Amino acid sequence: MSNPAPSLTSREVRLAARPQGEPRPTDFELAEAEVPEPAEGQVLVRNLVMSVDPYMRGRMNDVKSYAVPYEVDGPMYGGAVGEVVASEDPRVPVGTFVQHELGWRTHSVVPARAAVVVDPEQAPLPSCLGVLGMPGMTAWVGLFDIGAVRPGETVWISAASGAVGSLAGQLAKLAGCRVVGSAGGDDKCRYVVEQLGFDACIDYRQGALEEQLAGAAPDGVDVYFDNVGGDHLEAAISALKVHGRACICGMISAYNATTPPAAPRNLGQVVGKRLRPEGMLVRDHAHLQGEFVREVGQLLADGRLTAQETVVDGIEHAVDAFLGLLSGRNTGKMVVRVG
Repeated sequence: MSNPAPSLTSREVRLAARPQGEPRPTDFELAEAEVPEPAEGQVLVRNLVMSVDPYMRGRMNDVKSYAVPYEVDGPMYGGAVGEVVASEDPRVPVGTFVQHELGWRTHSVVPARAAVVVDPEQAPLPSCLGVLGMPGMTAWVGLFDIGAVRPGETVWISAASGAVGSLAGQLAKLAGCRVVGSAGGDDKCRYVVEQLGFDACIDYRQGALEEQLAGAAPDGVDVYFDNVGGDHLEAAISALKVHGRACICGMISAYNATTPPAAPRNLGQVVGKRLRPEGMLVRDHAHLQGEFVREVGQLLADGRLTAQETVVDGIEHAVDAFLGLLSGRNTGKMVVRVG
């Protein structure tokens, strides 16, 4: 065991004001904070990589939700991976690499029981926040537990070039499905088809979604994996077959909205088609973590999965990375190299 150096300071990103609509850089503050020595049962982690995720936008609002809101003038937090540099728990010694939920800062004092040991020789550290982390498990659970996909079915995945959508589509292909994605722009659509192996990808910027989806999936859709909501969910309801299923994972199109969205306007079809839209929170499926890591880890090791990250360097650019994520400037998982 050891103690941190005296007067160690950490740089951290704080929520300076609750955003009204789209967040602005002035809603955040980069500040310094003194790092306390770890108490018994705690470890001090020098963070190396941190995650920015769409769900964090909801935590900036002071509303009742499944997650506790961030506090104004308090530090942000989320997934991070780093190296233990001081420990007061013999089970997590100095030099261990761990994943935890106190990111958005250069150093974190973490309860040892909340630090998940990772092996950087088994997979690159960003993978622990992406394909083998929360986004990967979200894709896996959403497809196989919520969506219950079967070989031969047609699956539509919105935000197909993002962290969750890119993995969900590849997993659906490996399961023997026909997979259609949607993304914004020619470059992302080419990436989804040519590198990820989707059967087709529609560009939501190029005309009516329902018409494009009808062309890409003329026989309809069995399972819709929703990362966008709004007009995408409306198009999916029209395209879903009788007894179709929809995994409602996220609705990024509405995260910055100040008024309720008008769409979907065809919810009545849910009754006639006997659809099964089901919302999901990945934390409800924690008991499947081991199975997920074994299965998807092997696919990654075998080269059967492609996992791309968009990497931004420096804690001082974490806000830029987050705002870029919300506006779709990422391909695959968006992460920040903290140092």
